Amino acid sequence: MTDDANVRLFTALWPGSAPRAAFSALRDTWNWPPGAKPVPDEKLHATLHFIGRFPRERLEALGEALDTVPFAPLRLDLAGSEVWRGGIAVATLAESPALLELHSRLGAALAGLGVALEERPYLPHVTMARQARGARPPPVLPTLHWRPDGFALVASRGGGYHVLDTWGIAGRSGAT
Repeated sequence: MTDDANVRLFTALWPGSAPRAAFSALRDTWNWPPGAKPVPDEKLHATLHFIGRFPRERLEALGEALDTVPFAPLRLDLAGSEVWRGGIAVATLAESPALLELHSRLGAALAGLGVALEERPYLPHVTMARQARGARPPPVLPTLHWRPDGFALVASRGGGYHVLDTWGIAGRSGAT
């Protein structure tokens, strides 16, 4: 049964073609065990906040709340690769003051709408694969720099992702 009254959402840094290709190349250097599920190129991203089920009727209010979050240019650097508990293989990103400030401001905007925020500390990363227990990251990491040009509101449905809106230095760019 589908839930047409709600949409499953998250905010993320959504890479353009060059950083996406760099993350894809990194993913492809891992040694994956049988059964691992590498993330397809088009789904690679860095989650900022998981929102979860959100009422469709409140999407306009959510967009207005996100309009209040300023986006400042930031640079993200690859910090490492590891497998987390639960078999989630990730490329970790170095924390930066600008990234942590963006995360905090987005959290405040979401909390103002009653969204329950994750209680665990924010660990910036790009998921490389799921069900990857026993995966081995590359012995030498490439130098990888990413300069996101904004953040996105993304819907997740049936295993697919759809970018609903993006915000950058100039504000909202409109639905895609």
